[in-house]
Amino acid sequence: MTEGADKKVYDDFLEGVDRLKHRVKREEEFLDDISLVAGGETEPEDMSSVGERVRLIREEKGLTLADVASRTGFAPDYIGRIESNEVFPPLGTLIKLGKALDMNMGFFLSGGENKPYAMVRSHQGTQIARRAASDDQKYGYTYHTLAPGKADRSMEPFLVTLEPSEEETLSSHEGQEFIYVLNGRMEVILGEDRLVLFPGDSIYYDSKIPHMVRCLDSPQARILAVLYPHDK
Repeated sequence: MTEGADKKVYDDFLEGVDRLKHRVKREEEFLDDISLVAGGETEPEDMSSVGERVRLIREEKGLTLADVASRTGFAPDYIGRIESNEVFPPLGTLIKLGKALDMNMGFFLSGGENKPYAMVRSHQGTQIARRAASDDQKYGYTYHTLAPGKADRSMEPFLVTLEPSEEETLSSHEGQEFIYVLNGRMEVILGEDRLVLFPGDSIYYDSKIPHMVRCLDSPQARILAVLYPHDK
């Protein structure tokens, strides 16, 4: 092989390496976008609007904090903290608030947009929600809705980043849930059962069973979660 041919082969190799670096960088940036709020350093643009939407619907229906508390089992003070954005509610709480206020839980996340479809590109950071801001409300996960604006949706798909947590506070609510593990290792507690899931594993269960999910033995775990927050 001539010197010129050798140089071309080497240049092609370097170009291939460069392309690979750019692809890896794009993938890292995407993952960073998804988990950006895990440390609580960045405020999502729409975080405050969730509490405002809860308050708006409650007031439109002429309900007091005590009324909503009696329908959900939550303390009036806790609901007030959600409305004032001191606490960002976990998904199970949003489902119960939606039922109590006769609203689709998706309204609280997307503001009741009325589009016939919802598309979220991999690089878009729309509708990211994080764990509660106060130290006494740490849920061990952050979530990113994948269907903002779709009208009358029956399912609620989320990309969820689980963080290690020692908490074992189980919750229950109406509906069903499907989870597919993307990476990391996670534990699902369903009543008396404890199940460990690995990348590629999935689980489907009734949400009325007291349950919780959490990350196991890794910095984070990422899952695709689809919630059907209605009765069968």
